[in-house]
Amino acid sequence: MHETSAAPARPTMTRARPGLAGKKAIARVIAAYDHPVVRAYAWGRFQIFRQRFLDEIGQYLPDRGVALDVGCGFGLFALYYALIHPDLEIHGFDLSEKRIAMAQRAAAKLGVKNAVFRVDDARHLKADARFDAAYLLDIVHHVPEETVAPMLAELHRALAPGAPLLVKDLDTSPAWQRLFAHGLDLAMSPTSPVRYWPTDELTGLLVRTGFAVKQHAMVDYLPYPHVLYVCTRQ
Repeated sequence: MHETSAAPARPTMTRARPGLAGKKAIARVIAAYDHPVVRAYAWGRFQIFRQRFLDEIGQYLPDRGVALDVGCGFGLFALYYALIHPDLEIHGFDLSEKRIAMAQRAAAKLGVKNAVFRVDDARHLKADARFDAAYLLDIVHHVPEETVAPMLAELHRALAPGAPLLVKDLDTSPAWQRLFAHGLDLAMSPTSPVRYWPTDELTGLLVRTGFAVKQHAMVDYLPYPHVLYVCTRQ
């Protein structure tokens, strides 16, 4: 039987937080990019999606194996997790050839061997390997609504039984927080489609896809309606 949490519940920590090592990893990742605008973007992204959130999500990643970063962009989070989890191999992909090239250069500059990047499209995902974990960080609301169910189904097929799928996205309420997030999304990418999913709706889709799901809000000093969905492949 699939399970969902009737109300948001904060998960129990499974490992110690990286602490100072995490702060150093963030600084190293930012410095690894060879373009000042991208470094500024990386700094801003880590301010919004800061270490506490990364570590809250990262606690569910396995220590070893292969994890998939869906829509990795410049590779910021893949490189962070690769540094924090040196025995875990991260496979990141993104639609933008330019961003993937920058991620590859940053990985080379950092000497990171356990993060690899390729060009691919999350909207038409066809996973060609079995993975021990996968995560989507602020991806679901940026892809067309009709592509979300097939994407999640493909991820379910690609994950090993019992493997985690971690989805961090934005809720539709409270409305003022959604409007705040929408304004920033439009400023960053005016032509990108944005469709925020109510928590119950996205939870229901994940359950129908074959995941056991627990979800909880992630409180931030910025007014974003963050939600983390901790899913287990059944």
